[in-house]
Amino acid sequence: MASRELTSAYVLGGNRIPFARSNGAYLSQTNQSMLTAALDGLVDRYDLAGVHLGEVAGGAVVKLARDHSLTREALIDTKLSRSTPTVDMQQQCATGGQTVVHIANKIACGQIESGVACGADTTSDPPIGFGPRLRDRLVRINAARSVVDRAKLAAALPLSLDLDIPSPAERRTKLTPGAAQAITGKAWGIGRAEQDEIALASHRNLAAAYDSGFLDDLVTPFAGLNEDDNMRRDISPERLARLKPCFGGPQGTMTAANSTTLTDGASTVLMGTAAWARSRGLTPLARVVDAQSWGVDYVDGDPKTQGVLMAPVYAVSELLRRNGLALADFDFYEIHEAFASQVLSTLAAWEDAGFCRDLLNRPEPLGPIDRTKLNVTGGSLATGHPFGATGGRIVATLAKLLADNGGGRGLVSICAGSGMSVAMILEAA
Repeated sequence: MASRELTSAYVLGGNRIPFARSNGAYLSQTNQSMLTAALDGLVDRYDLAGVHLGEVAGGAVVKLARDHSLTREALIDTKLSRSTPTVDMQQQCATGGQTVVHIANKIACGQIESGVACGADTTSDPPIGFGPRLRDRLVRINAARSVVDRAKLAAALPLSLDLDIPSPAERRTKLTPGAAQAITGKAWGIGRAEQDEIALASHRNLAAAYDSGFLDDLVTPFAGLNEDDNMRRDISPERLARLKPCFGGPQGTMTAANSTTLTDGASTVLMGTAAWARSRGLTPLARVVDAQSWGVDYVDGDPKTQGVLMAPVYAVSELLRRNGLALADFDFYEIHEAFASQVLSTLAAWEDAGFCRDLLNRPEPLGPIDRTKLNVTGGSLATGHPFGATGGRIVATLAKLLADNGGGRGLVSICAGSGMSVAMILEAA
C-alpha cells in the first residue's frame, strides 16, 4: 500500500433531539425512531438529502434484539443516500465518543472524506428477555425432533415468570455506578456542598445556553419537546440542600440532583475533510487532534484509584503526555457529569501529587483547572445522559464553543461503565 499523509478530520456541525427523562415524553419512542429524528435534523440543517457519506457510525447501550443493525435501519428512514454504509459500536457511556473517534480515524487515514458519528439510548423501551431457565427450556423445545418430545419439555416449563431485566449494576461487582462512585467519592473526601455546586452550575449554564440561542442549531424539537426536560430553571442551593442521599447510605452525599437520571435521546455529529466541507459550502468548526481510551481494574483494584469511573484520569494524562500539553492548556473542559462526585474525584486525582507520581508516572501533579471553563453550556446533570448519545452532544457542543470563541483548544473526558473511558482534544478550525 502506498504511504500517505494523515488528513485532518473536522467537526462540521451536529444535531440532537432534546433529551427526556426515562418513562416520560419518549415513552412510546425507540432507539431507531430517536436516532432517525436526530439524523433527519442533521440532513435538513446541512442539506444532505440524497448525499452519499463515507460512513455513519452509531450505537446504543440498551438495545433490543431487533436493534442489531440500529444505525443502518435508522439511516434507511432518512433522506441520506442508502449507498452510505453504517457500523454499530458500543462502549457503555463512551459509545458516542468512540463513534467520533472511529469516523475521525477513517478520515485521517484517507478512507473516507465525510461521515456522521451518532448514538441513541432509551431506558423507556428496555430489552426485557427470558431468564436462563425459561430460555434454556424454550431452546430445547425448538430443537426437539418430535411432537412428543416437545410436549414433554413444554410440560416442564417453569410456572413462575423467569425474566431477564436489564440493570445498570456491573456484572462483576454487582454494584451500580452510583453505589460504586459513592465509595470512590468518599475515599477522595468529596463533600455534599461541592457536588451540589456542580449540579447548580450545570442547570444554570444549560438554561443560559438555551436562552442565548447557542443551542438553536444543535437541537431540533421532537415528540413535543423543545428543550431537555431534565433541565430545572428554578434550581437553587436551598432546594438542592433539602434532597436526601440516594447513594452511599443515610450519610451519603450523592443525591438525585447531583447524579444523572436515566434518560432517553439521540445525537449526531457531522464530520469531514476541509475539502469536502468546501465542496458542500460548510465551514469547519473544530479539528479532532487526538484521542485516548483507557481502562481500570474496578473489580480487584483500589476503589479510590481504580474506581469504575476513574479511567478518564489515566486517559487524559496519557493524551496530554503524547501531545506535549499541560492540563492548563485548554480554553474549555467538557467533563461528562455522570455524577458530580465523579467529576470532583477526577479533578482531585489530577491535583494529588502522590497519585500523579505513583499512578500516572508524573513528577508533578497535573494541577487544577479553571472551573469557569468547565461545562460552560451545561453538562449531563442538566441535560440528562442517554448513554449512547452523550458523546455526540459533548463533541458537537465543544466544537461550536471553539468556533464561537474564534480559536482555542478543548478537552473532552468521558467516563464509562465497566471501568472504561475516552478522552479527546479538539482545536478550533
